[in-house]
Amino acid sequence: MRKVEVCFSPELIHLFDLEGKIVVVVDIFRATSTMVAALASGVEEIIPFADLEACRLMQDKGFLIGGERNGLTAPGFEMGNSPVAYLDGSYVGCKLAMTTTNGTQAIEKSLKAEEVLIGAFPNLKATVSHIQAQSKDVLIHCAGWKGHFNLEDSLYAGALVKSLESTHESSEDGALAMSMLFEKVGHNLKGFLSQASHAKRLQNHGIERDIDFCLTLDLYEIVVKLDDRGFLVKV
Repeated sequence: MRKVEVCFSPELIHLFDLEGKIVVVVDIFRATSTMVAALASGVEEIIPFADLEACRLMQDKGFLIGGERNGLTAPGFEMGNSPVAYLDGSYVGCKLAMTTTNGTQAIEKSLKAEEVLIGAFPNLKATVSHIQAQSKDVLIHCAGWKGHFNLEDSLYAGALVKSLESTHESSEDGALAMSMLFEKVGHNLKGFLSQASHAKRLQNHGIERDIDFCLTLDLYEIVVKLDDRGFLVKV
């Protein structure tokens, strides 16, 4: 049986072998949720940047630019990191350059993988089906918060591990623990994650709609992956 494991922070990714694996990068609040929302709502493709200034320069190349640091829109950027900002279809056909505090950093540290997928609750089922159609081990790479463990990304990891249990076995304690946690609290994601530190940070910014969206299961039947050019596209 294939294996699934969880890396709880980009600061720990050097402990894992990425070669030949599918790496699922997850930043529930909010980068990967926003990427899924944007592509599902008509954005053509997304190029992720770890660096704020490199991302900003893409505006001169005709890209819509989205920048977030510490939960707030970065100065001079057109977009922040809100998934609901894309839902009305205003950006159909646009190309988006995006940088965030945690999520785009985790993507950059995942590039040695065989395939990089973007994980979010709104496309969980589609991601599971895509993974199960392949014969590869899986590593779930949680973006965390500035190098630290966080609940929301780790709980998504548990949801993915649980959903893959017919084809992938947990190869370490973290994956097993998060699967058990999701089994216990997955029926009440918002209630449980209202205790999470980053959810409280976002609540202080008054973006309840973002939180609700990020915790909604299976809105879209799309898979988001990094292509050979380094762009995120839907498949």
